[in-house]
Amino acid sequence: MDLTAPEFWWQRTPTRSARVLSPAGAIYGWLTARRMSRAPRGKADIPVLCVGNLVVGGAGKTPTTLSLVSDLIKLGHKPGILLRGYGGTEKGPLLVKSAHNAGQVGDEALLYANVVPTVVCADRVAGARLLGKTDVDVILMDDGFQNPSLHKDVSLIVVDTQTAWGNGLSCPAGPLRAPVNSQLKTASAIIALGDGARRGEIEDAANRHDLPIYRGEIVPVHISEDMVGRRFIAYSGIGRPDKFFESLTNANLEAVERFSFPDHHAFTEQDAEKILSRCRSLDAMPITTEKDFVRLLSAPEHTFAAELRQVTKVLKIQIEWQNPDSIVEMLGGLMAGSNGMGS
Repeated sequence: MDLTAPEFWWQRTPTRSARVLSPAGAIYGWLTARRMSRAPRGKADIPVLCVGNLVVGGAGKTPTTLSLVSDLIKLGHKPGILLRGYGGTEKGPLLVKSAHNAGQVGDEALLYANVVPTVVCADRVAGARLLGKTDVDVILMDDGFQNPSLHKDVSLIVVDTQTAWGNGLSCPAGPLRAPVNSQLKTASAIIALGDGARRGEIEDAANRHDLPIYRGEIVPVHISEDMVGRRFIAYSGIGRPDKFFESLTNANLEAVERFSFPDHHAFTEQDAEKILSRCRSLDAMPITTEKDFVRLLSAPEHTFAAELRQVTKVLKIQIEWQNPDSIVEMLGGLMAGSNGMGS
């Protein structure tokens, strides 16, 4: 299902639309908070680190999770990924293989499976059980912070410092899944990405809940020579496409036109034909994110989608930590059996 977050969610002061929807949001937030308070019904035999967020939509969980995977591997560990597989039809538990496509397991699962063992499952306990049968010694759970079924040893909350938690209301009045304070009660730490206008607000919330903050920046990588000086048609269907467009600007890449699609959007032939047509008209090259690109991999040959896949450039990103040693210390603490949260 395609989802697009309304713009009024991200305005700090609630708009009239948000106020009209606030009673429904209050009920939804209360129900989610109540669900989060339930005791887990299962515990894995190995540590579980959850990378979640407080809001609906993108905050930077995928690059954060991949960065933590890389750090764990450098520490000599064998991480595996557990996720719901949003955007895919498979309910699991399923160990993701190269033969799977985004329509089956979702786009994030394909990215993760290229690096480490990855399981998709709507039932987190069953998914952890299957992942535990592989050669892994720590589970990183992408999302699922609000899901109480599986015991989490550490929960890291990723927050975009530009938007934070929007207007502070719960869905559908705002982007929150539950009130900020009720969610942070069960968090272990906050990962604040960027140096946006709401960084101070996030730091205040962390201080109120005595939570450490790990700061990082999403930075573009792998700018090939044939991309320098070119004009681009940028297209993306992620939680917040504007984050991708901002990354292009930061990489000094000129996007002469931008196409935004709903999160996890399955690109149609009409979409691909339109993008290709604009590229020809403007003498530009198509460019997208890694998550968007994997949704084109299963496009049949001799289609517009396949042609778009062949000519599209991919902007890769990574997390650049303000204090990389603190991340390594946190992960080392987790694997040593502590609560993972140093000073």
